[in-house]
Amino acid sequence: MPLLVGTSGWQYKDWRGDLYPAGLPQRLWLEEYARHFTTVENNNSFYRLPETATFADWHDRTPDGFVMAVKASRYLTHIKRLREPEEPVGRLMRRAAGLGERLGPVLLQLPPTLRADPTALDTTLGCFPTGTRVAVEPRHASWWTDEVRAVLEAHGAALCWADRDSRPVTPLWRTADWGYVRFHRGRARPWPRYGRQALTSWTRRIAGQWPDRADVYAYFNNDPGGAAVHDAAVFARAATAHGRTVTRTPDLRG
Repeated sequence: MPLLVGTSGWQYKDWRGDLYPAGLPQRLWLEEYARHFTTVENNNSFYRLPETATFADWHDRTPDGFVMAVKASRYLTHIKRLREPEEPVGRLMRRAAGLGERLGPVLLQLPPTLRADPTALDTTLGCFPTGTRVAVEPRHASWWTDEVRAVLEAHGAALCWADRDSRPVTPLWRTADWGYVRFHRGRARPWPRYGRQALTSWTRRIAGQWPDRADVYAYFNNDPGGAAVHDAAVFARAATAHGRTVTRTPDLRG
């Protein structure tokens, strides 16, 4: 299976002229995005969980084989802080079911102030239906323990490998037979772009942990100025040169 490369969201006005033609109405941006990418990470669901009908509409507007990762609602991660997860997880999965076969992994991005709670994490992961791929992005250093790693491994959940300023800010643990990587901001110019060397280093890290047949999802969250679109394309070319099978990305070299 391929390395699935995309961006975190698609509704950015400053992507006009790069990914979106100047005259294309915003209501058609998802269709245009899906012409160039096979996957996207949906961040809208973090701020306000959409209704089932909205997820179903996204399904109908994208082609066969398209994959949409879904960021879990902040109600679960930031308000409840993983307490009493049954209801929010159930609501998320009922609504996201509107995506049908387009549904990819669910991302749990934890608050930077949330200290490690392996029991709460274990309970939360246990609420997801069997077969659901869940990636977890802790942002407090107390999470980097053998106990936390064991919880992730027991549930087949992926530790999200996160990058800020062109370096890993999480341990590079492989906790599942699939992977999830997020690129938040690079150090190249124009800001917040990534340099070619940094992206090539990431292709080596991925190749060192997963065979080419494994699904690894990689999303660029550095959206200002279209940086995410450009970096995704450069990253895909670097990964291809490293022998990885990579999903489609736009050719922006011209």
